[in-house]
Amino acid sequence: MHASSAANYPAMFHALAGLLRGLLLMGSLAAAADAQDFAREKRWADEVVPTVVVGDAVNLKASSGRDFLGLYTEAKNPRAALVLVHGVGVHPDHGVIGILRARLADMGYATLSIQMPVQPKEATVDDYYPKVFGDAADRMLRAADWLKGKGHTRLVLVSHSMGAWMANDYLDKQHAQTPYQAWVVMGLTGGYSWAMRRFRFPILDIYGEADLEPVLKAEGRRKGALDAANGSRQVRIAGADHHYDKREAELATAIDRFLRDTVAK
Repeated sequence: MHASSAANYPAMFHALAGLLRGLLLMGSLAAAADAQDFAREKRWADEVVPTVVVGDAVNLKASSGRDFLGLYTEAKNPRAALVLVHGVGVHPDHGVIGILRARLADMGYATLSIQMPVQPKEATVDDYYPKVFGDAADRMLRAADWLKGKGHTRLVLVSHSMGAWMANDYLDKQHAQTPYQAWVVMGLTGGYSWAMRRFRFPILDIYGEADLEPVLKAEGRRKGALDAANGSRQVRIAGADHHYDKREAELATAIDRFLRDTVAK
């Protein structure tokens, strides 16, 4: 091999590796598109958008070119911008996520709650992984890009239940390049798929005192994976179930306190 060819080899290798990663992403997104129920997603949007009282409905664009719904709420001089990821088979204004997106905006954070991929109504939790996780990761990235386009520089990922698994899968694969500077994990049903100490950013692991059994059984395992040195911590919300029903105020306070101590200080 000529010296000039040898010198170019690392660049050629990285270019090829980048091409392969791109092809794999395209393949995973294509598989996700085949798996998910876009008609159901549209029905959610048709139901949610006319009833939005707090914030604005916005159209975000996935890498596939397909639009997906976001609910954006501004805050005056925001401490950070939060992307909120809901649980299985619902929409970005549902339940605890719908409450948090408004309450955290009142506490000084811009919030963007995004529609995650859904399966048909009769689908089980097992039908979601790994079929739609590639598209879920893409939406988290596109949401971050959209917020950066509006001038936000402090980005935080906030995820609940199945959304927490989607976020965990995304961060496992993209943690070195992720634009997010902190991660709030609510009601993760099990342990983390990787030790979180390899993540440079702080993590808040939250669960309810009366949460689901898989959440409670793995509480110690999740706590052991956190790195307290970077501000990560675990918080139990007294009296809360998996959906934090009637405990949303305590939940929002815990998130606000964590963010003030880490990315928003």
